[in-house]
Amino acid sequence: MLDKKVISFKGLEVKITDHANDDILGILNKTVLGSEGGLRYQLRNIPSRIEEYRDKIRFVSLYKAGRITGTVGACYRITGQGILCYPSTYIRYLAFQSGYQAYRMTRQRRRDRTHSVKDDTFKEKTLAIFSKPGLFEFADYKAGDKHIMYAFVESMNERSKNMVSQAGYDHIRSFLTVTFSRFSPKTDSRVSKLTDPGKKEMEFLLCDYYRNYSLFSTDYVFYGDRYYVLREGSEIIAGVNAMPSSFRIYEIPGVWGWVIMKVLPKVPYFKRLFYPEEFRHLVFDAIYCKKGYEDSLADLFESVCASEGYNTGLIWLDDRSDLFDKLRSGVRMGALNRMLNAKPGLVYAKFLNLTEKEKEEFYDAPVYISGFDFS
Repeated sequence: MLDKKVISFKGLEVKITDHANDDILGILNKTVLGSEGGLRYQLRNIPSRIEEYRDKIRFVSLYKAGRITGTVGACYRITGQGILCYPSTYIRYLAFQSGYQAYRMTRQRRRDRTHSVKDDTFKEKTLAIFSKPGLFEFADYKAGDKHIMYAFVESMNERSKNMVSQAGYDHIRSFLTVTFSRFSPKTDSRVSKLTDPGKKEMEFLLCDYYRNYSLFSTDYVFYGDRYYVLREGSEIIAGVNAMPSSFRIYEIPGVWGWVIMKVLPKVPYFKRLFYPEEFRHLVFDAIYCKKGYEDSLADLFESVCASEGYNTGLIWLDDRSDLFDKLRSGVRMGALNRMLNAKPGLVYAKFLNLTEKEKEEFYDAPVYISGFDFS
């Protein structure tokens, strides 16, 4: 079991662990994600998702006088294919108590003569952890290998953007949230749940479909054994993994946000789609569609919702990918998608030991956004 102290300074300690202890779970379960003026929400199934990462997750936690004040998760995986294939560490579960959410230096502090250089050194050493995957002691990590560290950040979250920038991460791509909804979803006889014998074929189709995407991984594409396919005859035309999830929503920006938060929950039919105290939804992940059959995705999503007993599904997609364009322009996604005006998410990455030419590929290739990492 990994449990080590890596930094100590003036009553502050930074520890790395390979498990989520009670302190870590406590702060994660209380954290409201998002930023003021943007979408603010709280995850409801953190322990079960952490357990699924198994030995591929580490936590970097900050303690003050022996009490936890913040934690960040780091998840190891192999991502991408071909020239985009690299060992990677995904940074998630950023949770800090007020006052420790950023290391941003204000102008006033710059002018403060009492400000200690040692304070800055502590901050720099802490942020540097997220450029040193060897500190996490993942079994498959090899010192000196090419490696990618990456994180997803909301575009309005200035604190998180500032922190990852100070850690040396660069903005490489953007993504958007897409919503699917039906008031009374119906099943489709062409749709069925994929069984184990069919997973090998489906994995092959997914790898081919996302062969030009960065950060793609098959690690969680069949998570929960809820992968559904739509067939024409014996051929798989479309597929999607459906992961039940739940958020508590505190705030949605804009006029439509006010309507969704204050009005829709009181309307009988719309209440099926959205209820802020417990926003039950499916996360649609590992979407596959045979070229030219994109309009069948609506039938697939609706049938999956009906089978699982949900009315809403969420998807996260690179906003310059073909799949995003197809869903936006050619698929009937439902009322909720027309109402929500989600701000872009940003993909930040730090490339270790990659050449400039190798880095350039990640600015041009669409990025795969794992729904598992958002559930």
